[in-house]
Amino acid sequence: MTGEVSGGEIQKAGSLLKSARHAVVLTGAGISTPSGIPDFRSQGSGLWNKANPLEVASLTAFRRSPERFFAWLRPLAAQIARAAPNPAHQALADLEKAGLIKAVITQNIDGLHQAAGSQAVLELHGSTRSLTCLSCHNSYLIGQFLEEFVVQGKLPYCRNCGKLLKPDIVLFEEMLPASVWQSAEAHCRQADLVLVVGSSLEVSPASGLPWTALQSGAQLIILNFTPTYLDSHASVVLHADAAEILPQMAAHALS
Repeated sequence: MTGEVSGGEIQKAGSLLKSARHAVVLTGAGISTPSGIPDFRSQGSGLWNKANPLEVASLTAFRRSPERFFAWLRPLAAQIARAAPNPAHQALADLEKAGLIKAVITQNIDGLHQAAGSQAVLELHGSTRSLTCLSCHNSYLIGQFLEEFVVQGKLPYCRNCGKLLKPDIVLFEEMLPASVWQSAEAHCRQADLVLVVGSSLEVSPASGLPWTALQSGAQLIILNFTPTYLDSHASVVLHADAAEILPQMAAHALS
């Protein structure tokens, strides 16, 4: 279901992508909600309507009450495990394959960009695909624990030292991975076009990346259901469903 979106605006966005020298994409939860993964902030349905994030998804909460943390994470992990990339993810993978976008910077932890075929993905908030032991630093793929964790409710423990494993997602009170953030900033400083998809641009520091690009002379396309603080600075603003509009945009760019 889309809002008031004109074909001319979609075509304009596609033309901007086609002519860009260094196009970068920033994605948020709105690109994955059509795949059945809930976002965090939507009124009524967002995950933070059901739990205080500092009580369940902070580093302190993980250390003090891992059972509560994993009880919160379990249904989300199950939804992510069942989810498949939607047409918006596929459109970005097609654009990257054609050389029209240089990187996808994502706030999402679901791995759906990679599942769709995107290669240059920068995960600002980490991923649910792996877990790490904070004691001996051994790392494991989630698949080794998914059945026991999701179905049986067992907590994941390190097979080397026996300590609890932490999913490789960035929790409240944690810094973003430095190398990923530095790469994202570098891409945005080089960009002549930034496409924001499914992000309300409310979460720092990711919300500042498009502004960094604008200050370097880039143009901006925003595809998101709700307004953002940068709408007035964008060349094209589309308040619509990414899974419906982004494939149309990509088709124009690839034609």
